[in-house]
Amino acid sequence: MKSSKEHHEKIAKMTFASVYPHYVAKLEKKGRTRQELHQVIEWLTGFNEHQIFKHIEENSTFEEFFKQASIHENARYITGVICGYRIEEIENELTRNIRYLDKLVDELAKGRKMEKILRSGQ
Repeated sequence: MKSSKEHHEKIAKMTFASVYPHYVAKLEKKGRTRQELHQVIEWLTGFNEHQIFKHIEENSTFEEFFKQASIHENARYITGVICGYRIEEIENELTRNIRYLDKLVDELAKGRKMEKILRSGQ
């Protein structure tokens, strides 16, 4: 699936605060916790819980959110399909980072072990 410039711009302008409650609801419905979500976000971005909530308060766009993030070096091992896109084929860096986060949340919701989600054995 090929994504367009318009698609990249649309998701770049989405706010982290607008998506965060959906992540929480999805995970809590599957018996996972907000704390586990924060662990995954911190691993991917380097943001601690205080920084996560600051981005929510400030209504940061995904572009702003990921501009300030320090993407984990093992994020490149996140592969597969999410939202119809094969992550490793996404050329736009911001879109790929957003899809990394989506994939990690999806893996958490599916009950995958945290060590696997955080690519600890890589």
